[in-house]
Amino acid sequence: MMNNTIFKAEQALYLHLLQVSRYHPKAGEWLSCLPIWLAKIKDKSRYAHAPFYASAIDRLPETTALAIRLTDRVEAVLDWQVSDFKKTHSLLKNLKPWRKGPFYLSGGAEKSIHIDTEWRSDFKWERVRPHLQLQGKRVLDVGGGSGYHGFRMLGDGAKSVIVIDPSCLFYHQFMAMKHFLGVDLPVHYIPVPLESLPKDSELFDVVFSMGVLYHRISPFEHLEQLKAQLNKGGTLVLETLVVDGDEHTVLVPHERYAQMNNVYFLPSVAALTKWLLKAGFSEVSCVDVSITSTDEQRATEWMDYHSLVDFLDDADNSKTIEGYPAPKRATMIAKRP
Repeated sequence: MMNNTIFKAEQALYLHLLQVSRYHPKAGEWLSCLPIWLAKIKDKSRYAHAPFYASAIDRLPETTALAIRLTDRVEAVLDWQVSDFKKTHSLLKNLKPWRKGPFYLSGGAEKSIHIDTEWRSDFKWERVRPHLQLQGKRVLDVGGGSGYHGFRMLGDGAKSVIVIDPSCLFYHQFMAMKHFLGVDLPVHYIPVPLESLPKDSELFDVVFSMGVLYHRISPFEHLEQLKAQLNKGGTLVLETLVVDGDEHTVLVPHERYAQMNNVYFLPSVAALTKWLLKAGFSEVSCVDVSITSTDEQRATEWMDYHSLVDFLDDADNSKTIEGYPAPKRATMIAKRP
């Protein structure tokens, strides 16, 4: 028997935006775009695997979580039969590769699933969360992948979260987790890039952009688009790759960086601070700088392709295989005046 998880989750998104539109008319523009956005992600001519992914979600067994945990991990505690456990494990493997997580479906001895994702996204969240105040806030997570951080934002007190990411696979991974965690949770997913959102929405108290800026060919345009989604006085949380140096230091990789061909600008923290100020943000501060370790990003049975260890110089792990400084990430916090 098929479940209605995707329909119910999308219905909850419609109702959320409808509620927001009562107080913020700009949300009406989101509502008018939503049918097109949601239709595109299901369009087989655009995403050949979309029907396959959707079928995996449809066939997940119906079950109600006995408890969910979002404060220190993303977990659903389930009372399910061995047959449902085995079926779920097989279906979730159809949604590989799982890059952002981890997620836990806990059903006791020999009936628990640990989706051990490529990224230990909880490492990043533990670095960021001490510097946040999310209680009662409306949050936008840009480039949020499968929604892991969105669930953690909710666990740390956010009133509501909208995750955006144009990936068809990530969209369906999110739906798989929503199936077990509860379709009524106020964390929603819209499968679009930031530039597709209505301009100057000013709908959010906090906007996150983590692991996105270095993929943008125009970083200032990205910063402007982020600012346009924040209400006045709202907070931007920006996490991105950086290099050591002064306010004039920006690395522009020649071709690839750590085997990624879509990395354009890696500024120093000082340069990034100037970018944020020039883009019109205030109260700019750097709250964390961390070197990415092979414990934080690695291959697993849920993402069994090459990962960070394969992108570093064998003889000197302080460098990428192209000879650039190994990945180092900074988290910046800034305000929209």
